Amino acid sequence: MSDQYWICPEGSGLCWDDINFFDHSFSEDVGNILFGEARDGVGFDLASPDNTSDGWLKKKWIIVDGKRCLIKGGSGAIRQEPYNEALASLIMERLGISHVPYTLAIRDEYPYSVCEDFITPQTELVSAWHILQTRKQPNHISLYQHYLDCCAKLGIPGITDALDRMLTVDYIIANEDRHLNNFGAIRNADTLEWISAAPVFDCGTSLWCSEPVAMIRSRITLPSKPFKKDHAEQIGLVTSFDWLNLNALRGVDEAFSEILKGSAFIDNARRDALCYGLRKRTEMLAEVVKARNVRETVKPVRKPERER
Repeated sequence: MSDQYWICPEGSGLCWDDINFFDHSFSEDVGNILFGEARDGVGFDLASPDNTSDGWLKKKWIIVDGKRCLIKGGSGAIRQEPYNEALASLIMERLGISHVPYTLAIRDEYPYSVCEDFITPQTELVSAWHILQTRKQPNHISLYQHYLDCCAKLGIPGITDALDRMLTVDYIIANEDRHLNNFGAIRNADTLEWISAAPVFDCGTSLWCSEPVAMIRSRITLPSKPFKKDHAEQIGLVTSFDWLNLNALRGVDEAFSEILKGSAFIDNARRDALCYGLRKRTEMLAEVVKARNVRETVKPVRKPERER
């Protein structure tokens, strides 16, 4: 449920306004199958947005109080991704970053994240991958700069600021999977006018979610996407930290501990290691900001002519 495109059989008489899933109910039969809730084929209804859901985590669309929401599970024996989504939402709320809020839900003792669809009947999400295809990337231009150039050419506003914030959050939570299809821009589906960068979403594959406790280390090289291969390099792409209030991150590790206490899959040792790792990541970000400020305030002094 990210755009307004559909295939209409010729001569069917179907009208988008009469059948689209933004305004009308849909079947949960496909979603239930994806959740392992099989049913017989009698009366099986394929009219569902779940037919085109991608990604490898268990997920399905549901309607809650008239709102279209995506419910998404975790992976492996730890099921940590839903808790990471809740933490990322908390961090971005504290920092004033535009984001999709995620909440936690427990179904049959398993954790899931729930978020409302941020696309409306009037808008569509265009992924960074599609934006990058609008122009050929010169060999001497980095992927980061090429993305900025493509956005500038299209007239998409606020991209640099949005990337600054997204890359900063990804650094804090050690996000390993910020691929080119989980960020982008929003435009009007009717006029094709660009509105803004998309809010930050899909942050679950982070905070060592697939690593054993012994590998939860904040200062080792941590893989990143999409512009650099590790976070130590990628955070260098942030153009300004003037917007960042580091004080807002105080106690975020304690808040994460409270979030994790509800998990039946994460024991105390892992919870303590995760919270310690998160605290160290925020301290490392403070070091990055401090070093940037020093570089920007120290100007080279020219030696007097006689000393040359």
